This record gives sequence, structure tokens and C-alpha cells, in this order.
Amino acid sequence: MTVLAQAVSYSYVVFIIFTILYVLTILGLIGVVISENRNPVKSLAWVTVLILLPVLGVFLFLLFGRSLKGVRMISRRKSNKLLGDMAIGKTDIDQLGINEESKQIARLVNSIVEPHYFSGNHIEIFTSGQEKFDALKRDMLAAKEYIHLQYYIFARDKIGREIRDILVQKAQEGVKVRVIYDHIGSFLLNMSFFRKMRKAGVEAYPFLKVTIMEFANRLNWRNHRKMVIIDGKIGYIGGMNIADRYVTGSKHKLPWRDTHLRITGNALKGLQYSFAVDWNFMKRSLLTETTLTHEVAPGSPDGMQIVSSGPTGRWNAISHVFLKAIANAKRSIYIQTPYFLPTDGLLKVLQSAALAKIDVRLMVPRTPDSRLLKYSSYSYIKECLQAGIKVYFYEHTMMHAKSVIVDDEFVTTGSTNFDFRSFEHNFECNVMVYSKQFNERMKRIFMADLKNCTRITLPHWRRRPAQQRVFESLARLMSPIL
Repeated sequence: MTVLAQAVSYSYVVFIIFTILYVLTILGLIGVVISENRNPVKSLAWVTVLILLPVLGVFLFLLFGRSLKGVRMISRRKSNKLLGDMAIGKTDIDQLGINEESKQIARLVNSIVEPHYFSGNHIEIFTSGQEKFDALKRDMLAAKEYIHLQYYIFARDKIGREIRDILVQKAQEGVKVRVIYDHIGSFLLNMSFFRKMRKAGVEAYPFLKVTIMEFANRLNWRNHRKMVIIDGKIGYIGGMNIADRYVTGSKHKLPWRDTHLRITGNALKGLQYSFAVDWNFMKRSLLTETTLTHEVAPGSPDGMQIVSSGPTGRWNAISHVFLKAIANAKRSIYIQTPYFLPTDGLLKVLQSAALAKIDVRLMVPRTPDSRLLKYSSYSYIKECLQAGIKVYFYEHTMMHAKSVIVDDEFVTTGSTNFDFRSFEHNFECNVMVYSKQFNERMKRIFMADLKNCTRITLPHWRRRPAQQRVFESLARLMSPIL
């Protein structure tokens, strides 16, 4: 046998060995997907990707297909200590002055997450980034004991530098300052940005820092929460990140439209608990600043629950709450979201509500900040319109608000988008508010936003270009794993 023939023979043997190993790897990964008993649509999507995209499919699965179910963010012992330190007790839901539909949601929340229902709260609503950041800066400058701040995106722009400098100032004054930022969300920041904070005494750490050794285990799991707790007296939660786009806009457009809340009252315990669990998850010390003082306005009507959800939990908590609230609706469901990629269950419950002649309205941006998510969201519009769901495109700027308003009492808002990623992959936090007064305030905001919208009708939507339909169909295939 010639040298060339031997080389060809060896190459063929090596090719066969690698082919067998690759096929076994694919079959093994498909076995993992099936054994985890995921959503069938999502499982099928991953099986399709693994089979049709050789090599790339394996790479994508290692980056985005892993599961964190069963990973504990905090031990039961530490959780009980936090709940005890904050004097968080159980509330008898049956004795609350809310309607039966709200009581069902409250019982659901009590069953799947900690902590529980908080009465006696006052809420200020911000739909302007300028007003929100002006209030946040004033409150932080007045801090005496501690500032706990957690954001998905911390931009190195004017607002970002102003917030950072206040945190540095307060740390130098002796205030305990702790910061959690998402490593991928804030990836473009120069490390000197946070180094200045740490040098001044700010404890600033990335959530699930992506390293070469842990690249595949961490890239897909993002902390999307946006909250601040100041001295246990004032809290912020909502959809705004720390960035100029909410104040001055981006790409020559108006400031992004978003919703954020300023809360005083007992619900601060829930925000503090959520922050403390995340802090513990990063393997830092258990927080000691948990004795809260409150300044509750007399007769504050707003009762609420704080619901944190993430890929480590047994239940997709916020998804379950959305399902229950929508299924309970009797008159109206108003939804604002930057991205609309519903699970099959949520899409069907919305369609069922509209077919039952409930007033279902969906508001999304005409042009979101992601082309892929734009066409993925668009792919669901026809099914919504056919069922009688009223669909509105928000014009002029990016609609980034995330809220669900049901009937006359229930509202949820926070960091959660109406999409697969928020429900299954991200660490999110929302408030569930049970208040006729707050519901009415949020409805007025929704109706005001409608003035900046164009309603989409089925005949109009059917006339969209064929090329757009193709893009929608292709993007829809990826929606379960986006």
C-alpha cells in the first residue's frame, strides 16, 4: 500500500470515528432535551436545531439550551432568617378587602414564591425617564444608612455617570452601598467605571459573570431586574435601565416610553428580600440591613405582592400569574410590552378571552430595538386579530413599558416582557398590585398612550409585503429559544 493510500485510509478511519462521536453527541443532547420534560414546542425547536444545524446546533445548545432548574439561590435556613429578620408574616387572604379574582391570584403567589402580601403602600408612577431619574437621584442623595441598587443595564453615559458619582459620594459619606449589575447587559462598560465605585467603598458585583471557564453555563441566564431600596423607606421597581435613552432618546428619536414605580410602605420588605436572595446567590454574605422603617401615608390603599421569577425556580412564577389573571378577566385586559412572544398557553388564554367578548388590547412598538424580535412579535399578530384582540402599534419612539391591567382592580408591572425569555430564562421581578385606585391610574396612562398608536386591522395586516411574511415565519421558528 502506498503512503498516499495509507494516509487516505487513516483519514477515512478518523472521519468515521468523529462522525460516530458527533452523532452520539447529538443523540445524547436530544436525550437531555427530552428527559427534562420541557415545553414540547421548545423541545422540538431544539431537536430541530440539533439535527439541521451540524456543529452550530451543538454550539447553540451549549450556550442557550442548558437548564438551571433545581439550582438553589438561597438555602431554606437563610431564607427563614431573612423572613424572620424582616418580620415578614403570612396574611389571611380571605380577610382582605379585594375581589375574589384578586384573592385567587394572591393565593397563587403565596403558593409559589416568598414573601407574601403587603398592605399599606403608596405608589408614585413615572412614565418619564427624566422625572424618574430626578426623583431617584434626590432619594439617593438623602440616604443615611444604605442603598441597594440592581439594574440589568448600567450605561456609561450622562445618567450612568451621574448615578455612579452619587453612589461614590454616599459610600464616602459612610452609607453602605451595594450594586448588582448584569454582566452581559452592562458588558460594554469599561471596567474602570466600576473600579471607581469599588475604590470608594461601593460593593459592586456582576450577576453570573461570564468567564471562559463558565461561558456556556452563564451566557443565557440574565438578571433583568431593575430595583432600588434606600434605607428601607423608599423603593423603585420597573422597566427603566440606567441609560440616557429614557431621557434624551436614541438614534434621533424621542425618549423611550417606559413605566417605573416609586414605592413606600411595607412592600419594601419584598424588594429587600429579592435583592438579598440575589446577593446571596452571588456567594456574598447574607445581608444584615434588613430592619426596615416605614413612612406609610395615612390610608394608603395599595396592597401588593412582590414576585421574583427565574430559571432556577420550580415554577415559572410570573408566567403562572399572567395566566391566572388573564383567565380570571371578566371585562378587560390591557397589555403593554416591547416584545410579544407568548407561550402557547398565554396566546390561547388571550384568544379565549377575546372570543368571549372581553376587551383585550395589546400595545407593542411599531419598531422595537431588535429586528429579530420585531418579526418574531409580528408573527403572532394575525392570530391575535383573528380572535378579536385589538392590536396597537406605538409610534414615534420605542415602547419599553411592561404592564398587564385586568378589569378594575389588578395590575402587574415591572421588568417582565411578554415573551419566552422573560418567562423562562431571565431573572425578573414584578409587583402585583390589588387596588382599584392604582388600576384606574394605570388605565388612564394606557388610554393616553393609545393617542400615540395606530390600530392594526386584519384586512390591513393581510396586505403586508410577502417578504415581511417570510421574515416573520423564519423568526417564529426561533421564538421558543430566543
